[in-house]
Amino acid sequence: MAPIPLQRDTVQRPGTTRAGYAHGPRLASRTSLPGIPLAPSAARRFVRAALAEWTGLGVPAAVGFSDRLADDAVTVTNELVTNAVVHAGTTVDLVLRLEEEGGDDEPTAALVLEVTDHHPARPVSGDGPEPGPEPDAAVAGELPDPAEYGRGLQLVATLADSWGITYRTGLKTVWARLPVDDWSAPPSPPDGEALRRGLRAAEILAPAARRTERDDAVWDSRGAPAFLAEASDLLAGQLDEDLVAAIAGQLLVPRLADWCAIWLETEGGGPAAEPRLARVWHSDETGTEPLRTALENTPPKLPAGASSGPVPVPVPWPAAAADRPAEAEDAPPPYPGGRDGAALAFRITAGGRALGTVLVGREGVAQVPEAVASLIEDFVRRLGLAVGAARAYTRQATISRILQRGLLPSKVAEIPGVTSALVYEPSDDGVVGGDFYDIFPCPGDRWCFVLGDVQGSGPEAAVVTGLARPWLRLLSREGFGVGEVLDRLNRLLLDDAMEAAEAAALMVAAAGGQQLHDGTQSRFLSLLYGEVVPLPDGGVRCTVASAGHPLPLLLRPDGSVRPAAEPQVLLGVVEDVAYESQTFGLAPGDTLLCVTDGVTERRSGPLMFDDGDGLARVLAGCAGLPAEATAERIRRAVHEFAEQPPDDDVALLVLHAE
Repeated sequence: MAPIPLQRDTVQRPGTTRAGYAHGPRLASRTSLPGIPLAPSAARRFVRAALAEWTGLGVPAAVGFSDRLADDAVTVTNELVTNAVVHAGTTVDLVLRLEEEGGDDEPTAALVLEVTDHHPARPVSGDGPEPGPEPDAAVAGELPDPAEYGRGLQLVATLADSWGITYRTGLKTVWARLPVDDWSAPPSPPDGEALRRGLRAAEILAPAARRTERDDAVWDSRGAPAFLAEASDLLAGQLDEDLVAAIAGQLLVPRLADWCAIWLETEGGGPAAEPRLARVWHSDETGTEPLRTALENTPPKLPAGASSGPVPVPVPWPAAAADRPAEAEDAPPPYPGGRDGAALAFRITAGGRALGTVLVGREGVAQVPEAVASLIEDFVRRLGLAVGAARAYTRQATISRILQRGLLPSKVAEIPGVTSALVYEPSDDGVVGGDFYDIFPCPGDRWCFVLGDVQGSGPEAAVVTGLARPWLRLLSREGFGVGEVLDRLNRLLLDDAMEAAEAAALMVAAAGGQQLHDGTQSRFLSLLYGEVVPLPDGGVRCTVASAGHPLPLLLRPDGSVRPAAEPQVLLGVVEDVAYESQTFGLAPGDTLLCVTDGVTERRSGPLMFDDGDGLARVLAGCAGLPAEATAERIRRAVHEFAEQPPDDDVALLVLHAE
């Protein structure tokens, strides 16, 4: 699933704060997010981007933006937006304000976060911590029960110096106030301040910047949730397990360790298969390759019953160069970097299956702090989920490619007197596409061609394709005419759909009358089917029929273009239908273009590629071109029509009479 695009409006205006203090100009950034699981991730990105923008603008209060403040703001935002999505499910409005308070003698500043959902809510009653003055709204006085009101409000109460809930008609807003650390407003920035602000903005927007000195104190109840949330964002959605391992290494080093190594089990390799070293990362880049050499053939051996928790691993730390024997100076140390240290191994698991091992090392310490080891354990759990998801996608993509090779012809026939060109681009390499094609010879000096589009994609589309293409070849070789072939194929699809419905009814009866939702779809498709017969005097005679398919276009050498068939109903929808065909001649120099709706319905905003006969205009410019050049020009025009890649299969067939 693609990330939510963010729209951020930033305004600067005077006002009064929630607490009623007088203050100077106030910055506010706001956005709206759909009530879907991706909203918290988008909200976190929004907050970091807003903080970076304000810092880059030279806002005086931004001088006090610390790493902890940024992490706290992201954590609070994550909890409040998650709460709104889980318990309201409506659009979520997010406002982030920077308020400068107090007078000239003791100025203060605070970040105020407001998350509003559009679901009526019950008032919160009872006695509890004072959330702060709120003259125009009912303010929460009792910390809601997380099981009833949502997740993480206790964490919000811990991080914010005040928070509350505002009720309006049909709206509920949860707000939290976080003070800006150690702020005093400077009169004007000194020389070089603009550069420092730019660097500070980059640090806030990309908190992955390496630290020269590690501070384990940041991994408390504030820093750890923010790190895990960002790590989950980066790992989620990656479809390649090696890329997942690479990202994990960069997240661990140098934040939590001086070096790390990640082994992944070979999928389907059996118990005797050795894990492979997928990634090695070292805080000193010059130490990465020596570390890889030392570790490549020595994966850590964890006890058979070991869980995902940390397992201390004895590490032969190298001696300093001055202490090493002369004959060993040229040999790479087994674990370069320090004179001694500690190492922990963690098993990567998902769904109860072992997927690999993570080994982390710290230099110059006797043991890894318990809080850090616990954080790494939580991180490795997320790593296991990401690796498991990537492997599931890889399996699906492999199956899809095997199915695709079996469902599509390994090669298409060559038609005497006609050159052909084919473009076939599935929209998703990991899912079986709904488009299919074929060109094959038939008795009676005939050649038949097919371009079809099954409803949907994936296994259901594969079933229909697997039925339709063999049936078409069989019916064509039996000598039926073009219209008759479609008549019979239509009846076969309807009969097959009836059998599937009867089987589903039996399953419902066996389940005690409970409706089963197995994701099956109606089995219908659009199809362009035709046959070509070479003529003794040159050129060919072409007969085509279109069943719910984009009409084929006939291009003459003078650049004129016209449809070469009449529209008719989809196959597999109506039982009593008689399909008709149209016959015409393809003289030397003529071109017939057949496409699927992935071409005609390619979108750019509200527009489609074929609006205003757009496909015909592009084809008219191909007069005089051979089949391959025509296919490439149209393919390029389809891709250039919009910035985004096509979201549907793209298939087109060009037949050019010689």
